[in-house]
Amino acid sequence: MAVKLLMTWDILPGREQEYFEFVVRDFIPGVQRMGMEPSDAWFTMYGGQPQILAAMQMPSIVSLQRVLASAEWKELIQRLLDYVENYQFKVVQARAGFQM
Repeated sequence: MAVKLLMTWDILPGREQEYFEFVVRDFIPGVQRMGMEPSDAWFTMYGGQPQILAAMQMPSIVSLQRVLASAEWKELIQRLLDYVENYQFKVVQARAGFQM
């Protein structure tokens, strides 16, 4: 059964340009190299929700667990944390459309 990794965070004030460069140049290619398929990215313009919601899809929970335990994933998330705060994630069964 396919699963999604749902991640949320807020971009650190004053780091927006560096953040977007990191996401395009390093984060997205990095998750793709690990076998994740980016499926959603949402930006909250207004309200009390996390600024960013990103979703990555994997064919199974076992394959996702393997990625989440890898040194490459841990390094990529550490680098993300240079640009964001309030990072959280959860794993859900994949379905079509918006999931939170």
